[in-house]
Amino acid sequence: MAKTFSIRLLIILFIFSICKNVSAQGTLEDYQRAELFNGLIQNKIYHSPTNIQWLATKKQYFYSIITNKGTEFMIVNPGTLDKNQAFDQEKLATALSSATGENQEPFKLKISRVNMNNDASAVQFTYNNKLWNYNFTNFKCEEVKKTANQERYWGEGNSDLSERKTKSPDGKWNAYIKNFNLFIKSAAETDKEIQLSFDGSEGDHYSSYIYWSPDSKKLVSNKVRPNKQHLIYLIESSPVTQLQPILQSRNYLKPGDALPHRQPSLFLIDSKKQIPVDQSKIQSQYAVDNIEWRKDSRAFTFHYNQRGHQKFTVIEVNTMGDVKELIVEESKTFICYSSKMFRYDVNDGKETIWMSERDGWNHLYLFDANGKVKNQITKGQWVVRSVVRVNEHDRTIIFEGSGLEKSQDPYFIQYYKINFNGSGLIKLTQENGNHKAYFADDYSTFVDTYSTIEKPQVTVLKDAKTGKILMELENADINPLLKTGWKLPEVFTAKGRDGKTDIWGMIIRPSNFDPNKKYPIIEYIYAGPHDSFVPKSFVNDSRGSLHELAELGFIVVQCDGMGTSNRSKAFHDVAWKNLKDGGFPDRIAWIKEAAKKYSYMDSTKVGIFGNSAGGQSSLGALLFHPDFYKVAVSSSGCHDNRMDKMWWNEQWMGFPIGPAYAESSNVDNAYRLQGKLLLILGELDDNVDPSSTMQVINQLIKNNKNFDFLMVPGMKHSLGGDYGEHKRRDFFVKHLLGINPPEWTWQTNITIPKP
Repeated sequence: MAKTFSIRLLIILFIFSICKNVSAQGTLEDYQRAELFNGLIQNKIYHSPTNIQWLATKKQYFYSIITNKGTEFMIVNPGTLDKNQAFDQEKLATALSSATGENQEPFKLKISRVNMNNDASAVQFTYNNKLWNYNFTNFKCEEVKKTANQERYWGEGNSDLSERKTKSPDGKWNAYIKNFNLFIKSAAETDKEIQLSFDGSEGDHYSSYIYWSPDSKKLVSNKVRPNKQHLIYLIESSPVTQLQPILQSRNYLKPGDALPHRQPSLFLIDSKKQIPVDQSKIQSQYAVDNIEWRKDSRAFTFHYNQRGHQKFTVIEVNTMGDVKELIVEESKTFICYSSKMFRYDVNDGKETIWMSERDGWNHLYLFDANGKVKNQITKGQWVVRSVVRVNEHDRTIIFEGSGLEKSQDPYFIQYYKINFNGSGLIKLTQENGNHKAYFADDYSTFVDTYSTIEKPQVTVLKDAKTGKILMELENADINPLLKTGWKLPEVFTAKGRDGKTDIWGMIIRPSNFDPNKKYPIIEYIYAGPHDSFVPKSFVNDSRGSLHELAELGFIVVQCDGMGTSNRSKAFHDVAWKNLKDGGFPDRIAWIKEAAKKYSYMDSTKVGIFGNSAGGQSSLGALLFHPDFYKVAVSSSGCHDNRMDKMWWNEQWMGFPIGPAYAESSNVDNAYRLQGKLLLILGELDDNVDPSSTMQVINQLIKNNKNFDFLMVPGMKHSLGGDYGEHKRRDFFVKHLLGINPPEWTWQTNITIPKP
């Protein structure tokens, strides 16, 4: 009997010890710490410049910093290499106190979005959600009355039938659309109007976007065959203006929908004639746009983006209506027109600088006037990220690049200068870090600020011709931040699915991290092919919620798998007609390698969450990789690419719609669900059609799948707001830590303090 009792006691003590160890994560105290954490670390990074500006009239730089005194504003003279306080902050505090009737401390001003005038005569800033101006001459603060701007829906296009008048460069004529046709009239309004086109109709009309030639003797307008609208409907269940719900609608084009057809049409003013333009090369169009006249008025050019994004052409039309393809870009997969497009015509089109991935990496090329490549300007296994400046006079280009410094993270942005012929590459920046440059308007100097997620900002003034450091401006001090318990994220790399390609990401640990404990892993995912997403600079706002989540007792990770941008074309092409891939083979390999190195990372308990495209991927993790991912929270997901916006989805999934769309659909594959799922949706999401989530729910119910769902009234495209954030945390605590989260919401004696 005594022996049996002893065994039972040992079992109870063993179970208690396990529960005690588990309860150390996901407790009420952890929740409270997580709530306070983001506020606790605010303003704890000293001497890290923000609001960096070039003051064109004053020829100086302006920026703000946090110091142990509070916020200070600095001004730098690149000519004399002097750095001083930008203005008397005590006088600003006095003026703002007088204007608002509220006490203000000079270095604790609760102002934001501070901008100095180009002549350094005043600053504008936001205080209490109002715009204010402080004048350095009369030392007065005055509220700036803003004109109320009506919020515009992102998918709303500009009307081709507006009543706008477009004046000719010489000021003599106004051109406009009337009764669907093109008219001109003397700007003096003394003459009768002259009708230039006669074949316009409601279903095939001329556009009010009219382009005059520089000599005012010719003009171009597209003849437009409009498409049918595709309306989606949203129900605002709880409007603030009335008791009853409101039905809203949006024009929201989806993959496969009809598009407007545009025909560039040329008119001569002197003869009042229309010149026929060959339309045979622009029949299967996604877009015909970017109409520009040559400076000498000899011709105009435009861009033709073929539907499906596998052909992109620069076309020139002379005043006789002759059409010439200047540059033809083609791809067997996709042309990334939305983020990798740059064209600069040199000497009025005698040469063109063009961005292309034709050699497998994003680079710059120099074309002649006939569309022949004169030379490749940049080359190698690295990428041009963007062009900062083209200088025709000395035939140089300043650009952002990534991956050229082989010992560094291939996503770090560095700045370079190169000649048109590809010679004379100068590294304007090369220090190990992610750089952001702020150039003087004459490009003689620039402020360079750089950091990594592990090393804080260094800010220097540099010579823009050589990259030489002229002056050290600031070195960030993070000791106040570290004293809060905040843990530095860790950069981690591992090989991807091919065993060769480096996959880059970061690991976030809680402030009370104990390497002797076991931590479930939560991955934050956004795998949209239009960019890369792992932060590269020291501390930014997008990571706050990740650190808070880690505080509950998790290791939080993020990485960029194949199919995302800013690496090679082959790396990017993994997404082609295959968004369900999501880089998961790389992500899983990366997490397994991290768990192999760090035994406290429990790769048997992996959760994942994401929003929008990340919402699609997070659910996809449970559908296509349930052997690895066990818990997912998916918000605002585009769960079927046929239901989402046209431009984004046809860019990666192609046109016409084929079987790949169904293969990547979470709706069509909902029957595969394994693991624990929480879906979050805002009822007024007009970025991703809410019906996409509802269709997933329909299929999950039909297949008798167990899941949780949160609909947030009035919410637009988001992770679910504060309430959704709490539900997400609770879901992971319950299903990864295996404990019931504290019911703080329903207990009057328990509060979660907010910062």
